[in-house]
Amino acid sequence: MAEVTGQAAGLSKSQLAYQWIKARISDSTFTPGYRLVLGAIGKELGVSVVPVREAIRRLEAEGLVTFERNVGAQVAMIEETEYLYTMQTLSVVEGVATALSAPFITADDIERARTVNRAMIASLEDLNPHRFTELNLDFHAILFENCPNPHILELVHRGWNRMKVLRDSTFSFVPGRARESVAEHEQLLQLIESGSDALTLELAARAHRTGTMNALLAFQKSHHPHPASEPSPRKRA
Repeated sequence: MAEVTGQAAGLSKSQLAYQWIKARISDSTFTPGYRLVLGAIGKELGVSVVPVREAIRRLEAEGLVTFERNVGAQVAMIEETEYLYTMQTLSVVEGVATALSAPFITADDIERARTVNRAMIASLEDLNPHRFTELNLDFHAILFENCPNPHILELVHRGWNRMKVLRDSTFSFVPGRARESVAEHEQLLQLIESGSDALTLELAARAHRTGTMNALLAFQKSHHPHPASEPSPRKRA
């Protein structure tokens, strides 16, 4: 069907593949980290892998796709600056929410969090970034959902919802960060169990969040000449 439509519009097979892939990146059907399998796309469009490969190269030149040896083509992180700002904000509000929630976290909550973290550890050998991210939210929700301040909790939820759009599969770009993350999860649980003061717990939760941010931004910097972690300065009034 896509091939017929493309031919009717006078598009080459390469242009058809380019527009088809780009449209799905734009509407978030293909989220950041999504692996673009050339054969599967070619089959969907009724074309060979050759025009699909040409389309991928064009999208790579535009910064919409990255290509890694032994990994293949993946949808790039499109809004790097937005990711930076969202993660900076989330690290602050989630850190506070976790610290405020700590006095209300029960032993059962701790055990539930450890069960989730064990599932995350078990998934490391055959990492599914999307599933790992879902489990990551489940883990942190146990830690921050008891926050008694509804305004802060709303900001945390807003941040996580935004992150689902921006970095649904961050760990596909930096899989090594996944192993570090689960180790830090256990450290957070131990801080809560030991009754650490609020500031210590808040800073630990913030460092955990920014650790993931820094890992991804480092990856992006190595793949793009003008990383968004260094936004252009604005004129002062």
